[in-house]
Amino acid sequence: MATLEGKIILIFGGSSGLGHSAAEASLKSKASRVIISSSKPEKVSNAVNRLKSANLGDGQIEGHVVDVTDAEALKSFLNQIGEVDHVIWSSGDRLPLGFPNLELDAMKSTLSTAFDVRFWGAIIVAQHAKIRPKGSLTLTVGSVVVKPKQTWTVAAGVMGAVDSITRGLAVDLAPIRVNCICPGVIKTELWDGMPPDKREQFYATVAGNLLLKYVPEPNEVAEAYLFLMKCDYITGQRIQIDGGYSLV
Repeated sequence: MATLEGKIILIFGGSSGLGHSAAEASLKSKASRVIISSSKPEKVSNAVNRLKSANLGDGQIEGHVVDVTDAEALKSFLNQIGEVDHVIWSSGDRLPLGFPNLELDAMKSTLSTAFDVRFWGAIIVAQHAKIRPKGSLTLTVGSVVVKPKQTWTVAAGVMGAVDSITRGLAVDLAPIRVNCICPGVIKTELWDGMPPDKREQFYATVAGNLLLKYVPEPNEVAEAYLFLMKCDYITGQRIQIDGGYSLV
C-alpha cells in the first residue's frame, strides 16, 4: 500500500478542521515533514502541540503564522519553505450569506476578503510553490457548488470559482496534479459558535437529510486528501464527500 514516506506536506489552514485532520493523516502515513500554517499564532502553537502529543509517527512537525491575504508575505513564505511534495489548501474565511437580503456594499467587502483567501491565495500558491515532480496541489471547496441552499448564491460563486480553477491549474501546472475535495457538513470548529444543544440539533437535522444518515468527523474526510496525494494518475477532479447530500 502506498504511503507518504519521505514526503514533505504543506498545509494551509492546518491548525483546525479538515487541514488539521489532513496533517494527522499525513503523519500517520509516514510523511517525513508536515508544515501547517494559519493566520493566528495561538491556533498554530496549539495545533503543533496537539500533533506532537498525539505521537503520530516520526515525521517532523512545523507551524508557521502566515497571512494568506498578504500576497508578498505569502510569496516570501513559500520561498522560505522551499521544495515540497504536496500542498493542501484548506484556508477559508467567512463567506457572504443572506442573498438577496444583504446590503450589497457590505456583501462586496466580505466577498473581497473571501476571494483573497480562497481564490487569490490558492492562485499565488499555485504560481509560487516549489512542488517536486509527481507532486500535487489539492484545493478545498464545499457542497454548495453542486447544491446551493437558499441565500447562498454569492457563496456558491466563490466556491465555484475555486472549483473551476482546479481544472485550469491541472492543465497549466501539468504534470503536477491539481484536484479538489468537496465536503458537505462536517463536525469541525466551524460550528463551535452555536450553543451545544443547537449544534447537536443542527447535526441531527443534516444527518436526517443524508443518504448515510450521519455527520462525519473531519478525520473521515481527511482520507480524501491522502488519496489525492498518493494516487499518481488523477488530476483535474473534484471529489465529493457529502454523505449523499447532492443526491437527495
